Amino acid sequence: MLKVGLTGGIGAGKSEVSRLLSSYGAVVVDADKIAREVVEPGTPGLDAVVAAFGPEVLTPAGALDRPRLGAIVFADPERLAVLNAIVHPLVGARSAELEAAAGPDAVVVHDVPLLTENGLAPLYDLVVVVDASPATQLDRLVRLRGMTEEDARARMSAQATREQRLAVADLVVDNDGPIEALEPQVREVWARLTERAAAPPRTG
Repeated sequence: MLKVGLTGGIGAGKSEVSRLLSSYGAVVVDADKIAREVVEPGTPGLDAVVAAFGPEVLTPAGALDRPRLGAIVFADPERLAVLNAIVHPLVGARSAELEAAAGPDAVVVHDVPLLTENGLAPLYDLVVVVDASPATQLDRLVRLRGMTEEDARARMSAQATREQRLAVADLVVDNDGPIEALEPQVREVWARLTERAAAPPRTG
């Protein structure tokens, strides 16, 4: 099994890279998706979030009000740390379950937005970083996701810098250009990953 960490700043296009790798045959473990699952109604995770942040972070239907919670934590590093301390262990446990279920010859890609921030690079055989300039990230968040520029900048500043992400990268996917330029790069990355997965274990 080859364990790969996939990361990138918000708006860099990591989700599209993850989708392409999955279509080629990777087993993708999506930390964001799992993070939503572990705080669904009726879960201990949601109970813990409500205990920490109060019932105002719930919708009238009893689900987590993500925009409200996001507005609280992304403007306050201490509150963000509280949320991460609740969610990250739950995500880690579920990710380990999914990885264990993959076959011994699988290429398991862990889609982890905060890989750099949480010092997780050593957990993986290789780290793939999806890279885009801050200007490109900002444009995509405002134009494609409908964020205000202020909110977009706050989300970006809560993450690692571009330089910090690139410092932990074994492979880099440049997604500063048009979507058409992305697939050939990801196909090349997949070729590198499968080649590495098939190589005999290193000794010494």
